[in-house]
Amino acid sequence: MLADRHSNLWVGLVSGLFRVNAGRDSNLDDRKRSSKRRVNALFEDREGNLWAGGPWGIERWRDSAFLSFGKPEGLPSDRNGPIYVDSARRTWFAPLKAGLFWLERGQRIQVADAGLAGDVVYTIGGNNGDLWVGRQRGGLTHLRYRGGALVTETFTRAEGLAQNSVYSVYQSRDGSVWAGTLSGGVSRFRAGRFTTYSITNGLGSNTVASILEGTDGTMWFATPNGLRALSDDRWRGYTVKDGLPSDEVNCLAEDSGGNLWIGTESGLAFLTVNGIATPRNAPGPLHEPVFGLAEDKSGWLWIATANHVMRVKRDKLLRGVIADGELREYTIDDGLRSVEGVQRDRSVVADPVGRIWLSTTSGLSMVDPAQLANSSTPTIVHIEAISADNNIIDLHGPVRIPAPPRRIVFTYSGLSLREPDRVRFRYELEPYDSGWSEPVAVREAAYTNLSPGTYRFRVIARNSDGVWNPAQTVIGFEILPLFWQTWWFRLVALLIAGMGVLLLYHLRLRQLTKRLNVRFEERLAERTRIAEQLHDTLLQGFLSASMQLHVAVDNLPGDSAAKHSLGRVLELMRQVIDEGRIVLQGLRSSQAWSLNLEQAFSQIGQELDIPDEIMFRVIVDGQPWPLHPVSRDEIYRIGREALTNAFRYSGANQVDLEIEYSTKQLRLSVRDNGCGIEPHTLQSGREGYGGLPGMRARAERIGGRLRVWSGSSAGTEVELSVPRHVAFQAPPSNRTQRWLFRKRRVSG
Repeated sequence: MLADRHSNLWVGLVSGLFRVNAGRDSNLDDRKRSSKRRVNALFEDREGNLWAGGPWGIERWRDSAFLSFGKPEGLPSDRNGPIYVDSARRTWFAPLKAGLFWLERGQRIQVADAGLAGDVVYTIGGNNGDLWVGRQRGGLTHLRYRGGALVTETFTRAEGLAQNSVYSVYQSRDGSVWAGTLSGGVSRFRAGRFTTYSITNGLGSNTVASILEGTDGTMWFATPNGLRALSDDRWRGYTVKDGLPSDEVNCLAEDSGGNLWIGTESGLAFLTVNGIATPRNAPGPLHEPVFGLAEDKSGWLWIATANHVMRVKRDKLLRGVIADGELREYTIDDGLRSVEGVQRDRSVVADPVGRIWLSTTSGLSMVDPAQLANSSTPTIVHIEAISADNNIIDLHGPVRIPAPPRRIVFTYSGLSLREPDRVRFRYELEPYDSGWSEPVAVREAAYTNLSPGTYRFRVIARNSDGVWNPAQTVIGFEILPLFWQTWWFRLVALLIAGMGVLLLYHLRLRQLTKRLNVRFEERLAERTRIAEQLHDTLLQGFLSASMQLHVAVDNLPGDSAAKHSLGRVLELMRQVIDEGRIVLQGLRSSQAWSLNLEQAFSQIGQELDIPDEIMFRVIVDGQPWPLHPVSRDEIYRIGREALTNAFRYSGANQVDLEIEYSTKQLRLSVRDNGCGIEPHTLQSGREGYGGLPGMRARAERIGGRLRVWSGSSAGTEVELSVPRHVAFQAPPSNRTQRWLFRKRRVSG
């Protein structure tokens, strides 16, 4: 024996399975079998399924979402039309063929009064204990209880009804009864008389499929030519131009928020204060012909279409953001006899206790939304196996997958024995995936060509009711790298690549330096040749002419007028000869070749015979390093030119020359405290002199940079910087050499 969660007592006997509930018992054994089935064991699982076992095997019994009624349950027909549940919880229904019945405590009762047994009932409505029935031929019939007896009264065209074929009926809050006919318009019955409205009064069509009163008192009429509204004796119309999916409107319903829902031949629409709209991102079934609408107490909208029975979250449907699990389709597995709705007024209704009743092509069905919410059990997910290239991975202990896996497959399952084919899964592989996958029914996920690293595979499941289990099943694993994918291999490869680039850089630098030295040596040889020729020809000619002119001047009388003029010529020739010697000395600089820069620059003061009042210092920063001969020659000439200009034109009383040896460059600076250089001279040099332009040209030829600063009150500074690979024969590299380069020495 077993007592289940609904207080049913189950008894397994040799003759079968029995259920006892509220003092009644029923045999659930299959009487069609030739032999009786012995029940040896009973078990109720976590989802409420009842399992019975015996020598013949096992069976599962489960509660379905819907309770359905048809011929097997004693109904006169499987095909029914309108439904109405009154305040006494009697369920009234009408078969499509003919007649009117009600269900009460499992008993079926037929209404035979007023000829209803032989007439087709199109619609059933009412309020406050009154029942109004629209008939195919018999007009409008009013049913009510008096003294425990059912009293009927029928109204036809003779009493003022627009037509005897009444397709829809509705009783408004003020007691008025609206009867929509098949082709005669709509009649309003109030205070014992009928008032008829048709297309001549503003009704869209004389065929009225459904009637509804809004919370503001507006009367709504569904017609084949659109939706019509009557308020304060004024008519308004809505068609496809106003947003309806179709002009053929089948049914109407108003939700608890005051929104009007409209079922048409081309799907669902709704009317709010902003007008008519269709749900955005609506699934395909919501674009089918809608035959019935009703809202339950939890805010779910129940919809019957031509091929589907479903429920959807009303608020999400209004916003057009239906998430997974917020729309649920029901099938025969849920207890329905059919999923095809019936095109009748009030084919889907909500009763006073919140249950939903609907008519299908194979019977009546009822569902309790509150019971659905309480019976939903989350699905448990279990990861069963991981395979890499068809090799099963051991899941005991840390999961490590050898490299390189081309295809990894995760196999998982969801524990739900109620409706396992409706279980859906979502999975995510961190950090490979950017988010959860779409819901899938397959029970495996495959990934290809994953890189080495650490991953986490996560999976969740949704049960048949669309409820996701928030608890995730997670498994972590590591894909081992190949040796060439390890960090140490990549580090070694990076170091080798860096050394290769450095080697190529040094080779290229050596080639460029060698090419530069060859060019400098050629230029130096050419200048030396020119200097020798100038010394042997032009300068010797000037000296010879000067000597002969001296002899001529000495032979002139002392009072000769020409002697003074010739003396001026001799002085001019002496200056030219001195300047020529300086230029030749700069071209050859033979003495500078044998000395370092400090010694060479220190002797310039003696060569130029500078006045004693000028203070001249040579400052050396760092340890002197052997220079390339060609670059040393160019550096010397630039520094000599800068010193010559400072001594001759600046009017300074202090001139400093600084040589800085560093690991990056050789820097030469000449500073004075003289009168400075005029701006235009600073840019283009003095007219007729090649000083500054020549110095810049020399600096560019050896890859150096020459900068000049000058001010009327700050003097002038000329700075030359030459890269180490151009200046030095072997640039310093170790720490000791760098420390030596920081030494400083001053000589005057």
